[in-house]
Amino acid sequence: MADQTNHNQAGEVAPSTVDNQAPSVAEEHAPSTDSPEATDIPTANAPDPKAANPEDNPNTAKPAAVPPKREKPAAAAKAAGGEKAAAAAATGEKTAGGEKAAATGEKPAAAAKAAKKEKAPSVEDKPFVEFIEQDYLPALQKAIAQQGVQDLQVSFAKQKVPITGFESAEECWQIIGSWTEIGLRQFNLYFPEEDIQGKKGFSCNEGKKPSTLESFLIDERRITLDLLVYGLVQRLDGQKWLGIN
Repeated sequence: MADQTNHNQAGEVAPSTVDNQAPSVAEEHAPSTDSPEATDIPTANAPDPKAANPEDNPNTAKPAAVPPKREKPAAAAKAAGGEKAAAAAATGEKTAGGEKAAATGEKPAAAAKAAKKEKAPSVEDKPFVEFIEQDYLPALQKAIAQQGVQDLQVSFAKQKVPITGFESAEECWQIIGSWTEIGLRQFNLYFPEEDIQGKKGFSCNEGKKPSTLESFLIDERRITLDLLVYGLVQRLDGQKWLGIN
């Protein structure tokens, strides 16, 4: 077998062609020591990144996630309110204002406004006798006293009408007022229906039995405490019983 070792002219043994090419081939395919870099040398275990399914291959580059769109506070609040209303409608829930609006056919805002306008009962809504005794008599005495009458006597009683021709009539509630500064002066205010909004009558006399029964405040649509006081004071003043009369 012939010796395959190459000899140069000096008689030294020259390296083989394989030995001369090995370093250059290794350097060409070896990765750089400065930074990691993938090579084109195929391996037995690594799949081709281009052919692999991005869902299965964790090494495959994935698109960057798009950040969620941020809504303005007003838009977010409006959306939240809409979602809450939709949820209430889906579950059949109603708020207190919604229940009232549903019962009356009003909108929630209108129902809330109506609730705020509700007022406490007025003195005129009291029972008839309670209103006369607690509110009307004290107010009437004060108003007549302010006209200069000092010894006014006022009573409230249910009795016959003291006028000729009414002897057979039933008893009715009356306010009887009198004073004697300049002779006896007396007036009667009648409530035959026991209702300040109903029919009312008036009579007056100076030491004699009254002969005429007058209608009292018949043109007013609604009688109030102030109107009832003012009307009687005006009638007595028209009789010239008050002030300097």
